[in-house]
Amino acid sequence: MWRLKKGEGGNDPYIYSTNNYLGRQTWEFDPNAGTPEERAEVEQARQNFYNNRNHVQASSDLIWQMQFLREKKFKQTIPQQKIEDGEEITYEATTAALKRSVHLLSALQSKDGHWPAEMAGTLYFLPPFVMSLYITGHLNTIVSAEHRKEILRFIYCHQNEDGGWGLYVGGHSTMFCTALNYISMRLLGIGPDGGLNNACERGRKWILDRGGVTTIPSWGKTWLAILGVFEWSGCHPMPPEFWLFPSYFPIHPAKMFCYLRVTYMPMSYLYGKKFVGPITPLISQLRQELHIEPYDEINWRKKLHLCAKEDLHYPHTSLQKLLWDCLYIFSEPLLNSWPFNKLREKALKVTMDHIHYEDESSRYITIGCVEKPLCMLACWAEDPDGIYFKKHLARVADFLWVGEDGMKVQSFGSQNWDTSLLLQALLASNLYDEIGSTLMKGHNFLKNSQVRDNPSGDFRRMFRHISKGSWTFSDRDHGWQVSDCTAEALKCCIYFAMMPPEKVGEKMEPEQFYDAVNIILSLQSDNGGSSAWEPAGGGFWWEWLNPVEFLEDLVKEYEHVECTSSSIQALVLFQKLYPEHRKSEIENFIRKATRFLEDIQYPDGSWYGNWGICFFYGTWFGLLGLKAAGKTYKNCLAIRKGVDFLLKTQREDDGWGESYLSCPRKVYTPIEGNQSNLINTSQALMGLIIGDQAERDPTPLHRAAKLLINSQLPNGDFPQQGLGGVYMRNCMLHYASYRNIFPPWALAEYRKHVWPSKCI
Repeated sequence: MWRLKKGEGGNDPYIYSTNNYLGRQTWEFDPNAGTPEERAEVEQARQNFYNNRNHVQASSDLIWQMQFLREKKFKQTIPQQKIEDGEEITYEATTAALKRSVHLLSALQSKDGHWPAEMAGTLYFLPPFVMSLYITGHLNTIVSAEHRKEILRFIYCHQNEDGGWGLYVGGHSTMFCTALNYISMRLLGIGPDGGLNNACERGRKWILDRGGVTTIPSWGKTWLAILGVFEWSGCHPMPPEFWLFPSYFPIHPAKMFCYLRVTYMPMSYLYGKKFVGPITPLISQLRQELHIEPYDEINWRKKLHLCAKEDLHYPHTSLQKLLWDCLYIFSEPLLNSWPFNKLREKALKVTMDHIHYEDESSRYITIGCVEKPLCMLACWAEDPDGIYFKKHLARVADFLWVGEDGMKVQSFGSQNWDTSLLLQALLASNLYDEIGSTLMKGHNFLKNSQVRDNPSGDFRRMFRHISKGSWTFSDRDHGWQVSDCTAEALKCCIYFAMMPPEKVGEKMEPEQFYDAVNIILSLQSDNGGSSAWEPAGGGFWWEWLNPVEFLEDLVKEYEHVECTSSSIQALVLFQKLYPEHRKSEIENFIRKATRFLEDIQYPDGSWYGNWGICFFYGTWFGLLGLKAAGKTYKNCLAIRKGVDFLLKTQREDDGWGESYLSCPRKVYTPIEGNQSNLINTSQALMGLIIGDQAERDPTPLHRAAKLLINSQLPNGDFPQQGLGGVYMRNCMLHYASYRNIFPPWALAEYRKHVWPSKCI
């Protein structure tokens, strides 16, 4: 059986940590683990997912939960509640439903204080790991037979009916993900016509019916060129000389969006070297299988700007194509000829210096799963036997996650983020006497997960921002500061600082609070909004140069409603604890941020959510931020409009339900059919509570709470429905924890505001 390991580094000499691997999550296969009954339970979960995969595409993340609940001998003892039609919701029924969730969440907490969870769902995360390990000759050393079995299970589970794979689970088929998942199956030993339900044959047919892989988008062209089934002469130029630009240049790496920057560092290095992996017999076969023309007769120059219509979300501009053509025709021949090739050599060295710096700063986790295999491969291309590559191999396991739908690659993890939200949900329950140890462990996890130092050396020369005092999205070793993760974790630590230490542990040192505030203040833009990772920079026209056809708002940092709202809330709370610290700066921040939230509200009263789906998520954050800043339904038009939006969108089944299509369309789009989504419902319910709906007419709140209570599962969990997250407008993410976070949080807030006198 597969088992989740927590906070372990193992005996690998090439792995190291800043805080003893706190929050680290890795999986191991133990052939002797589990009773026959336990193994049967896992197999049943797998079969249930596969049979139901076209109805619920995202995993319920059951494998580790089964393990934890067995280890802790958890049994749900509180009776399940059911509110009949025409029956009024009582305080007692709501409390019982809430306690059922709270007790389950306490049992699901790891020994180090965080809550594990899958954070995946994107279907191009996994294949580059398979490809890079194949190229470097380490596929068989890292990927065991059991790994292969579960990786293939994941690929089979998420193949669409038409034979292709989407950008994310449940998404329409795309050339990018179909080609990469097809290649993964072949590299993992599946024959050209093999796989479950003829997966390979169906996938190849989808590709060839659309003209072959020459229409794959730019990132796909790059990976196929690296593998040897495409030619670099058919790829957009990515000259490493870009990293030599002076800081005054109109487009400079330091002002780019960090994920794009760190992705194109190794891409440009591999492009500059025109690196190609070994051409094995299997690669030669793939050249025949993936193209509709003989490989040696393909005119690669004509494939440069091709992109399948299924992948095209953000078409390249004429300016981009002209720029690429100029680089292709003039710059590349010049830079590969003497004496200009000396500049290419220098650029490659500088680029690799940046890659090594990023790797070391993140303990070889890198900024995320897209960048990890590219950086690992660049290190191998530089020195196959070098220590840098060995350190990369030691961290591959950090990205692998096992669910009932198989083994997938997650973005890296959401340990800090999930823990901060879950702790706030638990605090809202007011059930402190029943979950004191849970709160203390969570508090200790956050205290010890705060980043204690800035990146090493002259970090600004390496295009990095300060990180001391921040919290990352995942764990401290990751090292990348995030404004809303910092703000949400800081809120928790402030709440705990105001509680008796014998119940929740000692509070952080004042300097740790001050450092966190410094991070938050540093990420506010002139318009009042807060960016996520680094200060927003670059011109509006930079987006015209977006090189990725299926993502949007990728070139520069932007300000977000979520980051701005979380920052306001954290700073308002901080003032209660340390009212004189940087008082005028904080007050000015809150004033500007409040105005930003009001300015970006949509005419219908909603806010666009950048990291969650979508308008209910954004509206909840928008209302939270305004409320924290002192705004109310009576004195703030924006809050009244937000409440009106929520009231108008409540559905006949008493909940709310939003389609993921709201994200790329940027217009509120309800789910088709009559069923609501429990995460959306919870966020909308909390939004109405923020807007003082309980004081005017609590009927919409009662309706929503009834739906949540009646949807609760026998063990206190809530059913998995659609995806909950998004990034770059067009790619969805699966936050498996959200169904455990938002419904109990909403019930806790409902209970507290509908019966305030009973919740003291």
